[in-house]
Amino acid sequence: MDIVFNCPNCDQELEVDSSAAGAQLNCPACQALITVPEPETPLPKEESPAKVEPTIINPIAASAAAKQELHLKVPVREGPGEILIQKPKPPLEVAAKGDKKIRIKTIRHTDCIEVGHDRFDEMVTQFLQKVGEDNIISITPLTYTHLDIGTQRLLTDYAVMIVYRG
Repeated sequence: MDIVFNCPNCDQELEVDSSAAGAQLNCPACQALITVPEPETPLPKEESPAKVEPTIINPIAASAAAKQELHLKVPVREGPGEILIQKPKPPLEVAAKGDKKIRIKTIRHTDCIEVGHDRFDEMVTQFLQKVGEDNIISITPLTYTHLDIGTQRLLTDYAVMIVYRG
């Protein structure tokens, strides 16, 4: 175990072995004759090993934050305080789309036949352009059966169901 002490003349920090306690030596900095002091704690006997009791160190108590003192005052109000953080307003895109409702349009093939001409594709295209691609949610093909007035027979035909915002 080493003894750490300062020179009384030049205040140079010195470190010597504990066996040199009480001996006189020259200070390496100022060359003054100084006496090595006795160790502050008594040396343990060599026969029995030193007993070290475990100490519990609180890391929070040793931190810089624990050494800082703050004197804070909490404001006292009669009613609830003002709300400092408000909910964000919806973006303009969401607000513009918020007014639109979900709607369904079914276009049947039989409704698109005029004077012997099949206009099914033209009518579906015209409707899709009117609604716009951004507003279309889904397009579902359908098959259905209906009674033909001229032949009095059941006919199977097709249609398209369009789900959109509008």
